[in-house]
Amino acid sequence: MPASDRPPHAPATLASVSASLNYGGDSAGLICGYLLTDGDGAAPQTVDSAQAAQWLAQRVVHASAAGSAPPQTPRTFLWLHFNLSHAQAVRWMERHADLPEAFFDALKDRSVSTRIERDDDTLIAVLNDAHFDFAFEPSDIATLWTSVAPHLMVTGRTRPLRSVDALRTAVRAGNAPNSSVALLAELMRTQASGLVDIVRGVTQRIDDVEDALLAGRLDHKRARLGVLRRLLVRLQRLMAPEPAALFRLLQHPPAWMGADDAQELRDSTEEFSVVLRDMLGLQERIKLLQEEIAASVQEANSRSLFVLTVVTVLALPINILAGLFGMNVGGVPLADNGHGFWIIVAVVAAFTAVAGWLALRGTRDR
Repeated sequence: MPASDRPPHAPATLASVSASLNYGGDSAGLICGYLLTDGDGAAPQTVDSAQAAQWLAQRVVHASAAGSAPPQTPRTFLWLHFNLSHAQAVRWMERHADLPEAFFDALKDRSVSTRIERDDDTLIAVLNDAHFDFAFEPSDIATLWTSVAPHLMVTGRTRPLRSVDALRTAVRAGNAPNSSVALLAELMRTQASGLVDIVRGVTQRIDDVEDALLAGRLDHKRARLGVLRRLLVRLQRLMAPEPAALFRLLQHPPAWMGADDAQELRDSTEEFSVVLRDMLGLQERIKLLQEEIAASVQEANSRSLFVLTVVTVLALPINILAGLFGMNVGGVPLADNGHGFWIIVAVVAAFTAVAGWLALRGTRDR
């Protein structure tokens, strides 16, 4: 696992040593947690699973006492990112996070179909993104399950993802959004930026294949076109529904979503749509290159077959004469002639010249 997707380093206490022994997070599978504050410029506060559980419990107590969610000025919200491969991650969320049942149903089904939908006042999103160690292979795509409420954003994955790592780096650097929806919009914007990097990388590889094709030295690079096309098709199939899902959501947003948050989501969707159109253009370019390569290979095969045909035609006269004169019967002509060998050579040369002329006559107009 990349070091950037592990919990931040802490002082070497007994608790930190114990957490380091848990693969992909702390004892609850929490990779990272941040308490973010809206509007006061305060730095994000790093929290572990115990602190997050305490904050959520206190919020429930205050809400019960006040009869509604506690007023908070400035408003605070949590972002918790879990490793779903950890056995305790889902149990912790069920016990402390008060997430909607639709989110856990998506986790149980391991649904990878991209969607963003409402469940009462919570947004449930299933997003797909490139692995942290992306190597331009179709299998280097994994899923991120997300739940967004006014006070809490929960993300979970089974494999390290690029966009989440970039978002985590930005939050730790102090570039934290002002709300949970703005955090989701920033995640999607980071995802679009990662797709731009992938598109640039694929474009560079296609340029290399095209240069090799023009130079007449394709070698093994032809196979890479098929891999790149499968990658783009897989990305397109998994991520193309994302803008449409967001547009449908923005038609009927939750009551707590502000106009600024809705606009940020709309902007991130437009950026995402532009990248998807670029991917479609790359797919068409790869298709044209594959067709050109197939035509080039077919032409080379035809040329080789033609050469073999010419050689066979040129060898036909001598094979016929050798078969006739090789018969073990009497009356073989020129058997007693002192110049018989050269006469036969002359006859074979004449027939070969005629056969060669007939075979090559049709190539003059090519």
